[in-house]
Amino acid sequence: MSRFIDRYDAAMFDLDGVVYLGPDGVEGAPAALAELRKLAVKVGFVTNNAGRSADVVVDHLNTLGIECQLSDVVTSAQAIAQVMRRELPEGAKVQVCGAQALKDEMITAGFTVVNDFREGPVAVVQGYDPYLSWPSLDNAGFAIQHGARWFCSNTDFTRPTHLGLVPGAGAQIAALRAAVPDAPITVAGKPYPPLLQETIQRMKADAPVFVGDRLDTDIEGAHNVGIDSFMVFTGAHGKQDLVTAIPEQRPTAIGWNIDGLLEPQREASWQADAVICRGARAEARDGIVLIDGPLNSVSEQLDALWAIAQLTWSDESLDAAEALETLSLIP
Repeated sequence: MSRFIDRYDAAMFDLDGVVYLGPDGVEGAPAALAELRKLAVKVGFVTNNAGRSADVVVDHLNTLGIECQLSDVVTSAQAIAQVMRRELPEGAKVQVCGAQALKDEMITAGFTVVNDFREGPVAVVQGYDPYLSWPSLDNAGFAIQHGARWFCSNTDFTRPTHLGLVPGAGAQIAALRAAVPDAPITVAGKPYPPLLQETIQRMKADAPVFVGDRLDTDIEGAHNVGIDSFMVFTGAHGKQDLVTAIPEQRPTAIGWNIDGLLEPQREASWQADAVICRGARAEARDGIVLIDGPLNSVSEQLDALWAIAQLTWSDESLDAAEALETLSLIP
């Protein structure tokens, strides 16, 4: 039986919540990635986090036992820098509201980095900064109010870590948005196309799949560039998010972790008013989703979840809460 990955020539991976959680690798990730490389699948790592440079990401992955070179990593800081190079004059003054990694990318892209709105920046670029200060936000707001264009690495409201979720770049952007509610913003990171477009171009991929844990960034981002997606449950989003997903946030396939790429794809089929996925059967009765079949393992519960998802996507009025409660091994 063929593996899910067999139909693709490249696999692009989100990092936080998919390959690692904070300093720790996600279980099974190193072995699965090594196997993909043995199968001659092109592997790329994509991150919305502009707070870490590509070099730092490479070192982190290698420390976790994951083969990685600098050319394998594309960051939102790199992607927004390329967007700005196309839209701003060469050497333009840019004010950075973000980490040193974002400042370094601006310098590499040929911009003149300034630290104060009084220096006349033509643009503000914002990205995740774990040490963000209110004066930095204030200064960025003043620059935008004085006519600077607003660019941003990504809009993720949260970031998964080994300790739990923490506020992400989106939360920091929202704070600045309060001062400039009507200012237009240009974003590079998922779900916006530039980051994934940059990655596909760099990898020279003809049939890529994107692997992620967030529906509103990873899966929607894949949808926005017209490629397939694979959702894992090791990060931010879980079963409830999946069954209530809007059409552009529905993945092509699901798996517990990236090992699922090496397994056969879950196929769901309709039989009368029920959905069958392997040994699982989901049907609606009086507006309630009922599930039948073995639920002893994570794999069996994922089969059931995929059947439930097909059913709820076909009728968004269905109540799947009770059925989802039985899937205790899936977050």
